[in-house]
Amino acid sequence: MADVHNLIARFGVDRAREMLPTTDRKVIDTAAAALATESRAMGITYAGFCLTSLPHGALADNEVWRRQGHGVRLIIEPGRLPTPGGGDKLYGVPYGARARMIMLYLQTQAVQTGSPEIELGNSMYQWLTRMGISDGGKQYRDVREQANRISACNLTFVWDDDGRKATYAKDSIIKGGITFADAERNSKQLALWTEKVRLSDTFYKALREHPVPVWEPAIKLIANKSMAIDLYIWLAYRLHVLTGPTPISWAALFQQFGFSYRNLKHFKPRLVEALTIAMAVYPEAKVDMTDQGVTLYPSAPPIPERKMLVGR
Repeated sequence: MADVHNLIARFGVDRAREMLPTTDRKVIDTAAAALATESRAMGITYAGFCLTSLPHGALADNEVWRRQGHGVRLIIEPGRLPTPGGGDKLYGVPYGARARMIMLYLQTQAVQTGSPEIELGNSMYQWLTRMGISDGGKQYRDVREQANRISACNLTFVWDDDGRKATYAKDSIIKGGITFADAERNSKQLALWTEKVRLSDTFYKALREHPVPVWEPAIKLIANKSMAIDLYIWLAYRLHVLTGPTPISWAALFQQFGFSYRNLKHFKPRLVEALTIAMAVYPEAKVDMTDQGVTLYPSAPPIPERKMLVGR
């Protein structure tokens, strides 16, 4: 993708679009938008989410989500939230791009403010709007559904620490719940009943100890593409700490990212597409794709090093 960025810088967007196949024009446009963005706004995610991920699509409501990453295992269990009538409702595991965006907001705010208490209300509304997520219709319903799932679920990360299993105890992500106002009564604004939520002590401690910075404008450009988001934060986590070329086979990538596909043959084209888009919004990324897999090379982080300690 460095060649695409160089092509745009040398010849301009219009000429670059003419020089490449029609199927690559979306990538050109995305890469051009990344190059044209001057903002260095930073987001934060937990290192565990760089090596594992949420599902892309909905599971059965009672299904437990398990993912094995490099040296870490993620387990997410569905949970229940109280209902107005005095009962409760089972919510399945959070999934898709909207869940990832909500999680990114919660994690970023917690690290940047140095507090597990996170402002919601207008702050979250303004951030979602800035990221291109509207406050009405289907997008409102999607955000509301994923917020409920995040509120209800229990999370466990199990790290392989030099052969010793170090387990973060099972806990919720947030204490209480993100409770949205009734969409029919308040369809013009993504209002929240609660002004604040609080990350669980377990998750907040893990996040503070292992934050990974990402470039907020890049996330905005891929906000509707869950696999591209996963690949982007994976590259943001891995590339800047490498000391030399690191080959990764297609089979290994399938094991980490291919959970929605039955076999490698069907997964590989989807991965190539998502990885290409992820690299388009990470101009510094140095990655080669070959018949055997991908090779990662030491690369500059997606945001300046000096910003990485914000909120720590």
